[in-house]
Amino acid sequence: MTTIYDVLRRPLITEKSNYQNSKLHQYVFEVATEATKSMVKDAVETMFDVDVVRVNVVNVPAKRTRRVRSRQLKVRRSGYKKAIVTLAPGDTISLFEGVK
Repeated sequence: MTTIYDVLRRPLITEKSNYQNSKLHQYVFEVATEATKSMVKDAVETMFDVDVVRVNVVNVPAKRTRRVRSRQLKVRRSGYKKAIVTLAPGDTISLFEGVK
């Protein structure tokens, strides 16, 4: 990992993450597999100019799925790491504001 800009890959926007945004001041990001909690905290604070209270990191396992035409052919979706970032009560990230 060379810079803090390589830590955050993309925001994860789902129904659950929208609930976490509005009620709990939590934002969810997909992060690099080598990222640690302190690296995620530094990246979010630098890029979005907010105060991070807590960072939780979850390794999402790979899942097996099937193709539509031939049901027996199994495909493996790769796993990833996600970070749930809790911000201070007055802070928001404008990237998520239009989604609500």
